[in-house]
Amino acid sequence: MFLMIIKGTLLLSTIGPGIAGNIFVFVNYMCIFFWDTKKKSTHLILIHLAFTNIIILFSKVTLKTIEIFGLRNFPDDTGCKTFVYLERVARGLSICTTSLLTVVQATTISPRASVRPASTCRTLSFFLFLWILNSLLSMNLLYYMKNINSLNNSQFGQSGRYCYFLPASQTMKWMFLILMALRDLLFLGLMGWASVYMVLILHKHHKNARYLQKSKVLYHIPPEIRAAHSVLLLMLCFLFFHWADCIISLHLQSLLENKFIKFIIVDISTVGYAIVSPFVLIHRDGRLAECWCLFSSNAYLIRSDPSRITCHPLCHCCCLVFIS
Repeated sequence: MFLMIIKGTLLLSTIGPGIAGNIFVFVNYMCIFFWDTKKKSTHLILIHLAFTNIIILFSKVTLKTIEIFGLRNFPDDTGCKTFVYLERVARGLSICTTSLLTVVQATTISPRASVRPASTCRTLSFFLFLWILNSLLSMNLLYYMKNINSLNNSQFGQSGRYCYFLPASQTMKWMFLILMALRDLLFLGLMGWASVYMVLILHKHHKNARYLQKSKVLYHIPPEIRAAHSVLLLMLCFLFFHWADCIISLHLQSLLENKFIKFIIVDISTVGYAIVSPFVLIHRDGRLAECWCLFSSNAYLIRSDPSRITCHPLCHCCCLVFIS
């Protein structure tokens, strides 16, 4: 029982801040997108990324809470299918959205006149395509995922403690694995191409900036260049957690005998990007950092007297949303 309490505390202490950070980023960029006159497709993509992160973390914390505290009567078959399916779809959307963000940011800073950033309508059509694609790639979970209470002992598959994945035919298993691998290779390839392109542009920009500084010319870094640095940092964060999760799942999980250590390493690594990414955005975006500091340090005062908010109007909007 004591070990269960430790597991639950560790789970909430890691995933809880991630959910709060993603909700904060989601609300902030929603306010920026709807109230700011300069609407950017990158803001819409960041809203979508925060939304998918919230789905991943909420599904993970729900299933792990059920597993840790032994709630055998919940979820039923429908609950198992819903939470596991949403987590799988959202994890696929995470890689697709990060790749889309990298490509759009690369086109934004491109000096070529023929390259134009994606419009809002085009970005929304991309989202629709990504949702359909990842929903279809996870369709097998709707059939093979079952609750333990609805199974005989001889039917137990390989999954969590209360939600079990029934054994599938080799043809079905390899078909979905190959399709998901092709999706990952495609979007990782696009991410890599856009990242290399941005690095080359930023290197050229850095040389021009050094020349202007030597010439004693007043120079300010354009916001597009700063945004490109943020996207590259976010991409590196994604690659680190993605490959760490792959290595741990393929090699280290079978070597770990201690279930508690396995819980810490395996389960936390799968949601590492969803936890860390909002704080990367908050750190890099000065407006988000200002709102985060204001809200976290003066939450009680703001709740009692909203007129105390003296900052950017969009930050004022965000704080009002949180306290309402």
